[in-house]
Amino acid sequence: MTAEIEANGDAGVQQQKTEMEKPTESNENPSEPVLSKRAKKKLAKQQKYEEKKAEKKAAAKEQKKKEVERKRKEWEESIASIPEDEKMKLIESRISLRKERMEKRTQEKNDRKERLMKAKEQGQNVVVDLEFSHLMTPNEIRSLVQQIMYCYAVNGRCECPAHLWLTGCEGEMENQLNKIPGFDKWIIEKENKSYIEALEDRKDDLVYLTADSDTVLEELDLNKIYIIGGLVDRNRWKGITMEKAQEQGIQTAKLPIANFMKMSSSQVLTVNQVVEILLKFLETRDWKTSFFAVIPQRKRSQAGSEENANNTVEEEEECEHRDDLVASKKQCVEEEDCEQKDELIASKKQCVEETPSNC
Repeated sequence: MTAEIEANGDAGVQQQKTEMEKPTESNENPSEPVLSKRAKKKLAKQQKYEEKKAEKKAAAKEQKKKEVERKRKEWEESIASIPEDEKMKLIESRISLRKERMEKRTQEKNDRKERLMKAKEQGQNVVVDLEFSHLMTPNEIRSLVQQIMYCYAVNGRCECPAHLWLTGCEGEMENQLNKIPGFDKWIIEKENKSYIEALEDRKDDLVYLTADSDTVLEELDLNKIYIIGGLVDRNRWKGITMEKAQEQGIQTAKLPIANFMKMSSSQVLTVNQVVEILLKFLETRDWKTSFFAVIPQRKRSQAGSEENANNTVEEEEECEHRDDLVASKKQCVEEEDCEQKDELIASKKQCVEETPSNC
């Protein structure tokens, strides 16, 4: 009888242990990054910021709509008391100006397309490695998508653009990229495969740009393919790009930032900053000019800034001008393919509304 009780007791204890272990096993997911309390607070703060940002964007859109309606009413009131012949001249002049503006935009768009197609054939190849999406939070993925949008916009404006590659486009990263209006028309290379697979015949030409490399990049070689790690991680995964390159047996290099300026913290830059530095160098062939034109003042140390103060006035002005355009450029990239159509429709609608009143 005692033996049976002991056996039942042991079985009960064993069952209890098994039940306690089950939740632990089910909750373990090595693919998800473990966030500290501080990181969780930052994430919550970032989410709150994104919500406010969305509200501000909606409010700005509504304000813009009201402004368009106000201008339309002012225009109608301004021509209401004008003689018919003068009214017709004003309308024709307005339509002519709008047509010229649309033709200019069309020409700029065609010129941009021509430059990007030329870069595809003989330009500098730059790869953004997107195989780190499983290490990022949803907000970090969206942040990276915004950076990629800015990269494409800046590249399109350059007189000497590079040919951009996006490799490892899978999962949530691919979903977010496909949400960009007109993304399917971008003149870039989009690969679900990794760069190692997509460019396996050119492995010897691959150079991973990482701040942890001992090799300093002195010059850009058109025969090389430069890789930028697409990772927004708030410094959680230090050295991961260097480790990846070493495991794959490909070359690494770092930008010669230390030769021209002192950074206030690390030399890690965002994806769009690295791309813009490379584009600036392709244009100027001067690292110093490229760094001071792109790297924000807040990332430079006080000593480094004072030392080069006399040589960087123009670069600072250009940097400030670029920062002023960032907010509007994000929306401009999203609406790039729709903007011209919308304006044409508005123009036709205006003509339809005004024509009867002139008869």
